[in-house]
Amino acid sequence: MRAFRVAYDGRPYHGFQRQPDVPTVEATLLDACRTLGICDADEVPVGYAASGRTDAGVSALAQTVAFECPEWCTPRALNAELPGTIRAWAAADVPDDFHARHNPSRREYVYDLHAPSDAVDDDLAATVFDELCGEHDFHNLTPDEVGTVRTLDGEVWRDGDFLLFRIEAGGFARELVRRVVSLVRAIATGAAPREKLDRVFSSEHLQGPDGVPPAPPTPLVLTAVDYPGVEFEVDADAAESAVQAFGERALSDRIGWRVGTRIRDGIAER
Repeated sequence: MRAFRVAYDGRPYHGFQRQPDVPTVEATLLDACRTLGICDADEVPVGYAASGRTDAGVSALAQTVAFECPEWCTPRALNAELPGTIRAWAAADVPDDFHARHNPSRREYVYDLHAPSDAVDDDLAATVFDELCGEHDFHNLTPDEVGTVRTLDGEVWRDGDFLLFRIEAGGFARELVRRVVSLVRAIATGAAPREKLDRVFSSEHLQGPDGVPPAPPTPLVLTAVDYPGVEFEVDADAAESAVQAFGERALSDRIGWRVGTRIRDGIAER
């Protein structure tokens, strides 16, 4: 059994989990395994599991997949059959009973919320977020009907025009991180009253306009998945490939921002 750290830009994919007729990160990873002969067509590698199922548009730095594979199957070998949007960059040999989804002791996400300081009360955002930390029943912040009691920790801080949310837990209900961000933003901008937090924690089920919609998925990144006693070794060649691939995508996005800004400003000046 070997576990792999996998980074990906989630924007071109319809989430991590395999789905029929649409591109997903997991389907692309499994196609690479089949091409390498690690498993047969339409099969998955023995013992295969992933640490989580990110939503459509969500990216990852440290998604983790594990399966039985030959000694030669390294992050570099996987990358030879993966697109630049998905890069394996570290690996660890793990016990036969290792399970990528069930064994993590901690998962961490970071969300970059565009929230200029003149539109958001930073102190109120931090206060609301602190109250969301700890153990709560988050049934009003997830579409899940079971497993809604979670213990959250983390922090909020400003970086220019962005508020950054670092949120960690042993595990997350669906859309929980994005709805936490959405709720904090609504209260900190004055779009929702402070009392909305009390209603979210109540046994009442908030629906429709009273509910809390998820924040957009694109700014969300799975940044850490911790496994007790497991030490991942960085594959230098694979990591360099990842740095280059994501650096090129970052540059392309920056150029796109410049072009969009130029067009916007040009029209505004007319």
